[in-house]
Amino acid sequence: METGKNHSEKYTGPAGKVWLAGAGPGDAGLLTVKAAELIKSADVIVYDALISAEILSRIPTETEVIYVGKHAGNHPVPQDEINRILVREAKKGKKVLRLKGGDPFVFGRGGEELEELIREGISYEVVPGITSSVAVPAYAGIPVTHRDYTSSFHVITGHARKDGTLSIDFESLVKLNGTLVFLMSISSMEMILNGLMNAGMPSVMPAAVLERGTTARQRRVTATVGTLKEEADRAGIRTPAIILVGKVCALSEQLHWAEDRPLGGRQFLLTRPRQNMSVLAGRLRDLGAQVIEMPAIRTEMITPNEPLREALVRFGEVKQQRWLVFTSPIGVSVFFDLIREMRMDLRDIFGQNRVKIGAIGSATGAALEKHGLFPDAVPDVYSAGQLGEKLAETAEAGDHILIVRAEKGSEELIPPLTEAGLEVEDIPLYRTVYEMDPLLRDETAELFRDGEIDAVTFTSGSTVRGFAAAMNVGDEKPGLDFSRIRAVCIGEQTARAAAEYGMQIATSRQASMNAMVEKILELYGRG
Repeated sequence: METGKNHSEKYTGPAGKVWLAGAGPGDAGLLTVKAAELIKSADVIVYDALISAEILSRIPTETEVIYVGKHAGNHPVPQDEINRILVREAKKGKKVLRLKGGDPFVFGRGGEELEELIREGISYEVVPGITSSVAVPAYAGIPVTHRDYTSSFHVITGHARKDGTLSIDFESLVKLNGTLVFLMSISSMEMILNGLMNAGMPSVMPAAVLERGTTARQRRVTATVGTLKEEADRAGIRTPAIILVGKVCALSEQLHWAEDRPLGGRQFLLTRPRQNMSVLAGRLRDLGAQVIEMPAIRTEMITPNEPLREALVRFGEVKQQRWLVFTSPIGVSVFFDLIREMRMDLRDIFGQNRVKIGAIGSATGAALEKHGLFPDAVPDVYSAGQLGEKLAETAEAGDHILIVRAEKGSEELIPPLTEAGLEVEDIPLYRTVYEMDPLLRDETAELFRDGEIDAVTFTSGSTVRGFAAAMNVGDEKPGLDFSRIRAVCIGEQTARAAAEYGMQIATSRQASMNAMVEKILELYGRG
Protein backbone atom coordinates (compact mmCIF):
# COMPACT_ATOMS: atom_id res chain seq x y z
CA MET A 1 0.00 0.00 0.00
CA GLU A 2 1.44 3.36 -0.97
CA THR A 3 -0.20 6.39 0.53
CA GLY A 4 0.57 9.90 1.60
CA LYS A 5 1.15 11.38 -1.87
CA ASN A 6 -2.21 13.08 -2.09
CA HIS A 7 -2.50 14.19 1.51
CA SER A 8 -0.34 17.27 1.24
CA GLU A 9 1.16 19.58 -1.36
CA LYS A 10 3.75 21.03 1.02
CA TYR A 11 6.68 18.99 -0.17
CA THR A 12 7.82 19.02 -3.80
CA GLY A 13 11.48 18.02 -3.43
CA PRO A 14 13.23 14.70 -4.21
CA ALA A 15 10.99 11.64 -4.07
CA GLY A 16 12.09 10.09 -0.81
CA LYS A 17 9.98 7.54 0.96
CA VAL A 18 9.57 5.95 4.39
CA TRP A 19 8.87 2.30 5.13
CA LEU A 20 7.52 1.73 8.63
CA ALA A 21 8.42 -1.89 9.36
CA GLY A 22 8.20 -4.27 12.28
CA ALA A 23 11.33 -6.32 12.99
CA GLY A 24 9.58 -8.87 15.17
CA PRO A 25 10.54 -9.73 18.77
CA GLY A 26 14.25 -10.48 18.27
CA ASP A 27 14.84 -13.76 16.43
CA ALA A 28 16.08 -12.82 12.95
CA GLY A 29 14.19 -15.80 11.57
CA LEU A 30 10.95 -13.99 12.41
CA LEU A 31 11.70 -11.05 10.13
CA THR A 32 9.20 -10.86 7.31
CA VAL A 33 10.62 -11.35 3.83
CA LYS A 34 9.80 -7.74 2.98
CA ALA A 35 11.48 -6.33 6.08
CA ALA A 36 14.60 -8.40 5.34
CA GLU A 37 14.69 -7.05 1.78
CA LEU A 38 14.28 -3.47 3.00
CA ILE A 39 17.19 -3.87 5.43
CA LYS A 40 19.39 -4.68 2.44
CA SER A 41 18.11 -1.90 0.17
CA ALA A 42 17.42 1.09 2.44
CA ASP A 43 19.61 4.20 2.30
CA VAL A 44 19.12 4.94 5.99
CA ILE A 45 17.69 2.85 8.83
CA VAL A 46 16.15 4.48 11.89
CA TYR A 47 15.96 1.81 14.58
CA ASP A 48 15.02 1.42 18.22
CA ALA A 49 16.36 -0.37 21.28
CA LEU A 50 14.49 -3.64 20.75
CA ILE A 51 16.30 -4.55 17.53
CA SER A 52 18.57 -7.52 18.32
CA ALA A 53 22.25 -7.67 17.42
CA GLU A 54 21.42 -10.64 15.20
CA ILE A 55 19.18 -8.42 13.09
CA LEU A 56 21.60 -5.48 13.20
CA SER A 57 24.28 -7.77 11.78
CA ARG A 58 22.22 -7.93 8.58
CA ILE A 59 22.54 -4.20 7.91
CA PRO A 60 25.06 -3.49 5.11
CA THR A 61 28.11 -1.54 6.25
CA GLU A 62 27.44 1.27 3.79
CA THR A 63 23.91 1.89 5.09
CA GLU A 64 23.46 4.94 7.28
CA VAL A 65 21.95 4.10 10.68
CA ILE A 66 20.29 6.36 13.22
CA TYR A 67 19.61 5.02 16.72
CA VAL A 68 16.51 6.40 18.41
CA GLY A 69 16.16 3.77 21.13
CA LYS A 70 13.85 4.27 24.02
CA HIS A 71 13.69 2.28 27.24
CA ALA A 72 11.12 2.53 30.01
CA GLY A 73 11.86 5.70 31.96
CA ASN A 74 14.65 6.69 29.57
CA HIS A 75 13.79 8.51 26.36
CA PRO A 76 17.03 9.72 24.78
CA VAL A 77 15.22 10.69 21.55
CA PRO A 78 11.71 12.15 22.05
CA GLN A 79 8.97 10.94 19.73
CA ASP A 80 8.64 14.38 18.12
CA GLU A 81 12.32 14.28 17.21
CA ILE A 82 11.96 10.78 15.72
CA ASN A 83 9.14 12.11 13.55
CA ARG A 84 11.35 14.98 12.40
CA ILE A 85 14.21 12.61 11.58
CA LEU A 86 11.98 10.54 9.30
CA VAL A 87 10.76 13.65 7.48
CA ARG A 88 14.25 15.12 7.21
CA GLU A 89 15.81 11.99 5.72
CA ALA A 90 12.93 11.42 3.29
CA LYS A 91 13.21 15.00 2.07
CA LYS A 92 16.79 14.24 1.10
CA GLY A 93 15.37 11.81 -1.44
CA LYS A 94 16.36 8.72 0.55
CA LYS A 95 14.74 5.34 1.05
CA VAL A 96 14.15 5.46 4.81
CA LEU A 97 13.45 2.32 6.82
CA ARG A 98 11.92 2.96 10.22
CA LEU A 99 12.63 -0.36 11.93
CA LYS A 100 10.67 -1.00 15.11
CA GLY A 101 10.58 -3.98 17.46
CA GLY A 102 7.55 -6.25 17.12
CA ASP A 103 4.79 -4.70 15.02
CA PRO A 104 4.80 -0.93 14.45
CA PHE A 105 1.09 -0.55 15.27
CA VAL A 106 0.98 -2.68 18.45
CA PHE A 107 1.87 -0.06 21.06
CA GLY A 108 4.65 1.06 18.74
CA ARG A 109 3.44 4.64 18.15
CA GLY A 110 3.63 3.97 14.45
CA GLY A 111 0.39 5.85 13.87
CA GLU A 112 1.92 9.05 15.23
CA GLU A 113 4.86 8.75 12.87
CA LEU A 114 2.59 8.26 9.86
CA GLU A 115 0.48 11.28 10.83
CA GLU A 116 3.60 13.43 10.65
CA LEU A 117 4.57 11.96 7.27
CA ILE A 118 1.08 12.72 5.95
CA ARG A 119 1.29 16.33 7.20
CA GLU A 120 4.58 16.71 5.33
CA GLY A 121 3.40 14.98 2.17
CA ILE A 122 5.91 12.14 2.46
CA SER A 123 5.13 8.85 0.71
CA TYR A 124 5.16 5.78 2.93
CA GLU A 125 4.39 2.09 3.27
CA VAL A 126 3.67 -0.04 6.32
CA VAL A 127 5.25 -3.46 6.71
CA PRO A 128 3.60 -5.33 9.61
CA GLY A 129 5.83 -7.31 11.94
CA ILE A 130 5.33 -10.36 14.12
CA THR A 131 4.18 -9.00 17.46
CA SER A 132 5.73 -10.16 20.71
CA SER A 133 2.24 -10.59 22.17
CA VAL A 134 1.88 -13.78 20.11
CA ALA A 135 5.44 -14.82 19.23
CA VAL A 136 6.94 -14.68 22.72
CA PRO A 137 4.27 -16.95 24.27
CA ALA A 138 4.64 -19.32 21.31
CA TYR A 139 8.40 -19.65 21.93
CA ALA A 140 7.59 -20.41 25.58
CA GLY A 141 5.13 -23.16 24.65
CA ILE A 142 2.04 -21.11 25.50
CA PRO A 143 -0.72 -20.91 22.89
CA VAL A 144 -2.64 -17.70 23.49
CA THR A 145 -5.86 -19.51 22.53
CA HIS A 146 -6.81 -23.15 23.00
CA ARG A 147 -10.19 -24.77 22.44
CA ASP A 148 -10.18 -26.41 25.87
CA TYR A 149 -9.21 -23.26 27.77
CA THR A 150 -10.11 -19.98 26.05
CA SER A 151 -11.30 -18.64 22.73
CA SER A 152 -9.87 -15.12 22.96
CA PHE A 153 -6.75 -13.21 23.89
CA HIS A 154 -6.36 -9.55 24.73
CA VAL A 155 -3.28 -7.34 24.49
CA ILE A 156 -2.97 -4.56 27.05
CA THR A 157 -0.26 -2.02 27.70
CA GLY A 158 0.94 -2.21 31.28
CA HIS A 159 2.82 1.06 31.03
CA ALA A 160 1.92 3.33 33.93
CA ARG A 161 0.84 6.94 33.44
CA LYS A 162 2.97 9.83 34.67
CA ASP A 163 1.16 9.83 38.01
CA GLY A 164 2.03 6.14 38.51
CA THR A 165 -1.50 4.81 38.00
CA LEU A 166 -2.78 2.38 35.39
CA SER A 167 -5.58 3.09 32.93
CA ILE A 168 -6.90 -0.48 32.88
CA ASP A 169 -10.50 -1.67 33.40
CA PHE A 170 -9.61 -4.76 35.41
CA GLU A 171 -13.21 -5.79 36.04
CA SER A 172 -13.94 -5.96 32.29
CA LEU A 173 -10.75 -7.94 31.66
CA VAL A 174 -11.61 -10.51 34.31
CA LYS A 175 -15.10 -10.99 32.86
CA LEU A 176 -13.63 -11.76 29.40
CA ASN A 177 -12.25 -15.07 30.66
CA GLY A 178 -9.55 -14.91 27.98
CA THR A 179 -5.77 -14.90 27.88
CA LEU A 180 -4.40 -11.53 28.97
CA VAL A 181 -1.12 -10.31 27.49
CA PHE A 182 0.43 -7.29 29.19
CA LEU A 183 3.20 -5.54 27.26
CA MET A 184 5.62 -3.01 28.81
CA SER A 185 4.44 -4.21 32.17
CA ILE A 186 7.35 -5.35 34.37
CA SER A 187 7.58 -2.18 36.43
CA SER A 188 3.80 -2.33 36.94
CA MET A 189 3.58 -6.07 37.66
CA GLU A 190 2.43 -5.79 41.25
CA MET A 191 -0.29 -3.26 40.41
CA ILE A 192 -1.51 -5.41 37.51
CA LEU A 193 -1.70 -8.63 39.52
CA ASN A 194 -3.36 -6.94 42.49
CA GLY A 195 -5.78 -5.17 40.16
CA LEU A 196 -6.85 -8.49 38.65
CA MET A 197 -7.34 -10.16 42.03
CA ASN A 198 -9.23 -7.17 43.41
CA ALA A 199 -11.53 -7.42 40.39
CA GLY A 200 -12.37 -11.02 41.24
CA MET A 201 -9.75 -13.13 39.47
CA PRO A 202 -8.77 -16.18 41.55
CA SER A 203 -5.27 -15.94 42.98
CA VAL A 204 -4.58 -19.48 41.69
CA MET A 205 -5.13 -18.50 38.04
CA PRO A 206 -2.02 -19.59 36.07
CA ALA A 207 0.28 -16.74 35.04
CA ALA A 208 3.71 -16.33 33.50
CA VAL A 209 6.36 -13.72 32.86
CA LEU A 210 8.48 -14.15 29.74
CA GLU A 211 11.79 -12.31 29.45
CA ARG A 212 13.55 -11.59 26.14
CA GLY A 213 11.36 -14.01 24.29
CA THR A 214 12.50 -15.62 20.99
CA THR A 215 16.16 -14.78 21.71
CA ALA A 216 18.96 -17.00 23.00
CA ARG A 217 18.51 -15.53 26.47
CA GLN A 218 14.76 -16.01 26.78
CA ARG A 219 13.50 -17.05 30.21
CA ARG A 220 10.06 -18.00 31.49
CA VAL A 221 8.71 -18.03 35.00
CA THR A 222 5.35 -19.73 35.48
CA ALA A 223 3.33 -19.36 38.66
CA THR A 224 -0.10 -18.01 39.60
CA VAL A 225 -1.51 -14.54 39.76
CA GLY A 226 -0.97 -14.62 43.51
CA THR A 227 2.68 -15.76 43.39
CA LEU A 228 4.07 -14.46 40.09
CA LYS A 229 5.58 -11.25 41.49
CA GLU A 230 7.47 -13.14 44.16
CA GLU A 231 8.72 -15.77 41.69
CA ALA A 232 9.73 -13.14 39.12
CA ASP A 233 11.68 -11.20 41.75
CA ARG A 234 13.40 -14.39 42.87
CA ALA A 235 14.45 -15.09 39.26
CA GLY A 236 15.62 -11.51 38.72
CA ILE A 237 13.40 -10.95 35.70
CA ARG A 238 14.15 -7.73 33.83
CA THR A 239 12.86 -5.88 30.78
CA PRO A 240 12.05 -6.51 28.03
CA ALA A 241 9.46 -8.99 29.25
CA ILE A 242 5.74 -9.60 29.00
CA ILE A 243 3.18 -10.87 31.51
CA LEU A 244 0.63 -13.53 30.57
CA VAL A 245 -2.42 -14.40 32.62
CA GLY A 246 -4.79 -17.26 31.83
CA LYS A 247 -5.30 -20.99 31.98
CA VAL A 248 -3.13 -21.56 28.89
CA CYS A 249 -0.03 -20.55 30.90
CA ALA A 250 -0.09 -23.97 32.56
CA LEU A 251 0.56 -25.59 29.16
CA SER A 252 4.15 -24.34 28.98
CA GLU A 253 5.40 -27.21 31.13
CA GLN A 254 4.10 -29.60 28.49
CA LEU A 255 4.55 -27.61 25.27
CA HIS A 256 7.88 -25.81 25.76
CA TRP A 257 10.27 -26.39 22.86
CA ALA A 258 12.63 -23.51 22.06
CA GLU A 259 15.13 -24.25 24.83
CA ASP A 260 14.97 -27.98 24.05
CA ARG A 261 16.68 -27.65 20.65
CA PRO A 262 20.31 -28.89 20.51
CA LEU A 263 21.68 -25.34 20.69
CA GLY A 264 18.63 -23.65 22.21
CA GLY A 265 19.63 -20.81 24.52
CA ARG A 266 23.05 -20.40 22.90
CA GLN A 267 24.36 -17.35 21.06
CA PHE A 268 27.43 -17.34 18.82
CA LEU A 269 29.35 -14.66 17.03
CA LEU A 270 30.55 -15.72 13.59
CA THR A 271 33.44 -13.83 12.03
CA ARG A 272 33.82 -14.22 8.29
CA PRO A 273 34.95 -12.39 5.18
CA ARG A 274 32.27 -9.94 4.12
CA GLN A 275 31.86 -11.61 0.72
CA ASN A 276 31.01 -15.00 2.22
CA MET A 277 27.47 -16.18 2.79
CA SER A 278 27.76 -18.22 5.93
CA VAL A 279 26.74 -21.85 5.63
CA LEU A 280 27.81 -22.22 9.24
CA ALA A 281 25.29 -19.60 10.38
CA GLY A 282 22.45 -21.48 8.74
CA ARG A 283 23.49 -24.77 10.30
CA LEU A 284 23.69 -23.27 13.79
CA ARG A 285 20.33 -21.51 13.45
CA ASP A 286 18.76 -24.78 12.36
CA LEU A 287 20.01 -26.25 15.65
CA GLY A 288 18.36 -23.48 17.67
CA ALA A 289 21.22 -21.04 18.21
CA GLN A 290 21.02 -17.30 17.83
CA VAL A 291 23.77 -16.18 15.46
CA ILE A 292 25.39 -12.79 14.98
CA GLU A 293 27.32 -12.61 11.71
CA MET A 294 30.17 -10.14 11.98
CA PRO A 295 32.34 -9.48 8.95
CA ALA A 296 35.82 -8.97 10.41
CA ILE A 297 37.66 -8.77 7.10
CA ARG A 298 37.00 -7.77 3.54
CA THR A 299 38.90 -9.05 0.52
CA GLU A 300 39.92 -6.69 -2.27
CA MET A 301 40.67 -8.18 -5.66
CA ILE A 302 44.05 -7.00 -6.97
CA THR A 303 43.23 -5.45 -10.32
CA PRO A 304 44.69 -4.83 -12.77
CA ASN A 305 46.83 -7.90 -12.11
CA GLU A 306 49.54 -8.04 -14.77
CA PRO A 307 51.74 -10.47 -12.76
CA LEU A 308 48.85 -12.97 -12.84
CA ARG A 309 48.36 -12.54 -16.59
CA GLU A 310 52.05 -13.08 -17.24
CA ALA A 311 52.19 -16.09 -14.91
CA LEU A 312 49.18 -17.68 -16.64
CA VAL A 313 50.73 -17.13 -20.09
CA ARG A 314 53.92 -18.87 -18.90
CA PHE A 315 51.83 -21.57 -17.23
CA GLY A 316 50.14 -22.35 -20.54
CA GLU A 317 53.53 -22.73 -22.26
CA VAL A 318 55.16 -24.97 -19.66
CA LYS A 319 55.99 -28.42 -21.05
CA GLN A 320 56.46 -30.34 -17.78
CA GLN A 321 53.73 -31.35 -15.35
CA ARG A 322 51.86 -28.33 -14.01
CA TRP A 323 49.99 -27.75 -10.74
CA LEU A 324 47.50 -24.94 -10.03
CA VAL A 325 47.16 -24.50 -6.28
CA PHE A 326 44.39 -22.75 -4.29
CA THR A 327 44.39 -21.99 -0.57
CA SER A 328 40.86 -20.67 0.04
CA PRO A 329 37.34 -20.63 -1.42
CA ILE A 330 37.66 -16.86 -1.86
CA GLY A 331 40.85 -17.42 -3.85
CA VAL A 332 38.91 -19.68 -6.21
CA SER A 333 36.19 -17.08 -6.69
CA VAL A 334 38.64 -14.22 -7.24
CA PHE A 335 40.76 -16.29 -9.65
CA PHE A 336 37.84 -16.89 -11.97
CA ASP A 337 36.67 -13.29 -11.65
CA LEU A 338 40.13 -12.10 -12.69
CA ILE A 339 40.53 -14.38 -15.69
CA ARG A 340 37.05 -13.32 -16.80
CA GLU A 341 38.04 -9.67 -16.37
CA MET A 342 41.25 -10.26 -18.33
CA ARG A 343 39.29 -12.24 -20.93
CA MET A 344 41.67 -15.18 -20.72
CA ASP A 345 40.43 -18.56 -21.94
CA LEU A 346 40.92 -21.64 -19.77
CA ARG A 347 41.82 -23.61 -22.89
CA ASP A 348 44.84 -21.35 -23.42
CA ILE A 349 45.81 -21.54 -19.75
CA PHE A 350 45.51 -25.30 -19.42
CA GLY A 351 46.65 -26.23 -22.92
CA GLN A 352 46.60 -29.80 -24.16
CA ASN A 353 48.34 -31.40 -21.20
CA ARG A 354 46.35 -32.15 -18.07
CA VAL A 355 46.77 -29.65 -15.25
CA LYS A 356 46.70 -30.99 -11.72
CA ILE A 357 44.91 -29.09 -8.98
CA GLY A 358 45.90 -28.65 -5.33
CA ALA A 359 43.46 -27.41 -2.67
CA ILE A 360 44.04 -26.63 0.99
CA GLY A 361 40.83 -28.29 2.18
CA SER A 362 37.35 -29.57 1.44
CA ALA A 363 35.71 -26.11 1.30
CA THR A 364 38.22 -24.96 -1.31
CA GLY A 365 37.72 -28.24 -3.14
CA ALA A 366 33.95 -27.69 -3.16
CA ALA A 367 34.44 -24.18 -4.59
CA LEU A 368 36.61 -25.64 -7.38
CA GLU A 369 34.05 -28.33 -8.17
CA LYS A 370 31.52 -25.61 -9.00
CA HIS A 371 33.84 -24.68 -11.87
CA GLY A 372 34.29 -28.28 -13.02
CA LEU A 373 37.72 -28.74 -11.40
CA PHE A 374 38.34 -31.65 -9.03
CA PRO A 375 41.44 -31.44 -6.80
CA ASP A 376 44.20 -34.02 -7.20
CA ALA A 377 45.82 -33.24 -3.86
CA VAL A 378 44.12 -32.25 -0.60
CA PRO A 379 45.96 -32.71 2.72
CA ASP A 380 44.37 -34.67 5.57
CA VAL A 381 45.02 -31.72 7.89
CA TYR A 382 43.84 -28.52 6.25
CA SER A 383 46.72 -26.09 6.69
CA ALA A 384 49.22 -24.34 4.43
CA GLY A 385 52.12 -26.34 5.83
CA GLN A 386 50.34 -29.65 5.31
CA LEU A 387 49.33 -28.63 1.78
CA GLY A 388 52.99 -27.95 1.02
CA GLU A 389 53.97 -31.37 2.40
CA LYS A 390 51.19 -33.08 0.39
CA LEU A 391 52.26 -31.44 -2.86
CA ALA A 392 55.93 -32.22 -2.18
CA GLU A 393 55.00 -35.89 -1.77
CA THR A 394 52.66 -36.03 -4.76
CA ALA A 395 54.47 -33.95 -7.38
CA GLU A 396 57.72 -34.93 -9.05
CA ALA A 397 60.96 -32.95 -9.09
CA GLY A 398 60.82 -30.32 -11.81
CA ASP A 399 57.03 -29.99 -11.78
CA HIS A 400 55.78 -26.42 -12.15
CA ILE A 401 53.65 -25.15 -9.23
CA LEU A 402 51.55 -22.00 -9.66
CA ILE A 403 50.05 -20.83 -6.34
CA VAL A 404 47.25 -18.26 -6.53
CA ARG A 405 46.24 -16.86 -3.15
CA ALA A 406 46.11 -13.88 -0.79
CA GLU A 407 48.73 -11.16 -0.90
CA LYS A 408 49.95 -12.14 2.57
CA GLY A 409 49.73 -15.91 2.48
CA SER A 410 51.14 -18.34 4.99
CA GLU A 411 54.92 -18.70 4.88
CA GLU A 412 54.59 -22.42 5.65
CA LEU A 413 53.42 -23.40 2.17
CA ILE A 414 56.49 -22.80 -0.02
CA PRO A 415 59.53 -24.30 1.87
CA PRO A 416 58.43 -27.97 1.41
CA LEU A 417 57.95 -27.31 -2.31
CA THR A 418 61.34 -25.76 -2.97
CA GLU A 419 63.05 -28.42 -0.85
CA ALA A 420 61.43 -31.05 -3.11
CA GLY A 421 62.94 -29.44 -6.22
CA LEU A 422 59.69 -28.03 -7.56
CA GLU A 423 59.45 -24.83 -9.61
CA VAL A 424 57.21 -22.43 -7.67
CA GLU A 425 55.43 -19.23 -8.64
CA ASP A 426 53.41 -17.48 -5.93
CA ILE A 427 50.95 -14.92 -7.33
CA PRO A 428 48.69 -12.73 -5.13
CA LEU A 429 45.05 -12.47 -6.21
CA TYR A 430 43.59 -10.38 -3.42
CA ARG A 431 44.48 -8.51 -0.27
CA THR A 432 42.76 -8.70 3.10
CA VAL A 433 41.40 -5.55 4.71
CA TYR A 434 40.39 -5.56 8.37
CA GLU A 435 37.06 -3.87 8.97
CA MET A 436 34.09 -3.92 11.27
CA ASP A 437 30.89 -1.90 11.36
CA PRO A 438 31.14 0.43 14.40
CA LEU A 439 27.44 -0.14 15.14
CA LEU A 440 27.86 -3.89 15.32
CA ARG A 441 31.16 -3.65 17.15
CA ASP A 442 29.68 -1.60 19.96
CA GLU A 443 26.58 -3.80 20.24
CA THR A 444 28.60 -7.01 20.43
CA ALA A 445 31.16 -5.52 22.81
CA GLU A 446 28.31 -4.91 25.25
CA LEU A 447 27.08 -8.48 24.79
CA PHE A 448 30.56 -9.79 25.56
CA ARG A 449 30.78 -7.72 28.72
CA ASP A 450 27.41 -9.06 29.83
CA GLY A 451 28.49 -12.64 29.15
CA GLU A 452 25.79 -13.16 26.53
CA ILE A 453 27.94 -14.61 23.74
CA ASP A 454 28.89 -18.24 24.26
CA ALA A 455 31.68 -18.42 21.69
CA VAL A 456 33.20 -16.84 18.60
CA THR A 457 33.99 -18.83 15.48
CA PHE A 458 37.06 -18.13 13.37
CA THR A 459 37.76 -19.60 9.94
CA SER A 460 41.19 -18.06 9.33
CA GLY A 461 43.99 -16.26 11.10
CA SER A 462 42.99 -13.07 9.32
CA THR A 463 39.48 -13.18 10.82
CA VAL A 464 41.09 -13.49 14.26
CA ARG A 465 43.32 -10.50 13.67
CA GLY A 466 40.52 -8.47 12.12
CA PHE A 467 38.22 -9.19 15.05
CA ALA A 468 40.88 -8.35 17.64
CA ALA A 469 41.88 -5.13 15.91
CA ALA A 470 38.32 -3.89 15.49
CA MET A 471 37.01 -4.75 18.96
CA ASN A 472 39.56 -2.52 20.66
CA VAL A 473 39.07 0.54 18.47
CA GLY A 474 36.61 3.39 18.77
CA ASP A 475 34.82 2.28 21.93
CA GLU A 476 34.78 4.70 24.86
CA LYS A 477 34.77 1.77 27.26
CA PRO A 478 37.88 -0.36 27.92
CA GLY A 479 38.79 -2.92 25.27
CA LEU A 480 37.68 -6.51 25.57
CA ASP A 481 39.48 -8.98 27.77
CA PHE A 482 40.33 -11.55 25.10
CA SER A 483 41.24 -14.14 27.71
CA ARG A 484 37.53 -14.48 28.48
CA ILE A 485 36.57 -15.15 24.86
CA ARG A 486 35.93 -18.75 23.87
CA ALA A 487 37.14 -19.27 20.31
CA VAL A 488 36.12 -22.16 18.08
CA CYS A 489 38.75 -22.34 15.32
CA ILE A 490 38.66 -24.17 12.00
CA GLY A 491 42.27 -25.37 12.12
CA GLU A 492 45.60 -25.27 13.92
CA GLN A 493 46.86 -22.23 12.03
CA THR A 494 43.74 -20.27 13.02
CA ALA A 495 44.05 -21.56 16.59
CA ARG A 496 47.62 -20.28 16.80
CA ALA A 497 46.42 -16.82 15.79
CA ALA A 498 43.74 -16.91 18.52
CA ALA A 499 46.32 -18.09 21.05
CA GLU A 500 48.35 -14.94 20.42
CA TYR A 501 45.51 -13.00 22.06
CA GLY A 502 45.11 -15.42 24.97
CA MET A 503 41.67 -16.68 23.92
CA GLN A 504 40.23 -19.94 25.23
CA ILE A 505 40.61 -22.19 22.20
CA ALA A 506 38.78 -25.20 20.80
CA THR A 507 39.73 -26.53 17.37
CA SER A 508 37.56 -28.54 15.00
CA ARG A 509 38.87 -31.94 14.01
CA GLN A 510 38.89 -30.95 10.35
CA ALA A 511 38.90 -27.63 8.54
CA SER A 512 35.29 -27.84 7.40
CA MET A 513 31.96 -26.32 8.34
CA ASN A 514 30.60 -29.76 9.30
CA ALA A 515 33.51 -30.31 11.68
CA MET A 516 32.98 -26.88 13.25
CA VAL A 517 29.30 -27.66 13.83
CA GLU A 518 30.29 -30.97 15.43
CA LYS A 519 32.76 -29.20 17.75
CA ILE A 520 30.17 -26.58 18.75
CA LEU A 521 27.60 -29.29 19.48
CA GLU A 522 30.18 -31.17 21.53
CA LEU A 523 30.98 -28.08 23.61
CA TYR A 524 27.64 -26.31 23.84
CA GLY A 525 24.92 -28.73 22.75
CA ARG A 526 22.32 -30.33 24.93
CA GLY A 527 22.98 -33.97 25.67
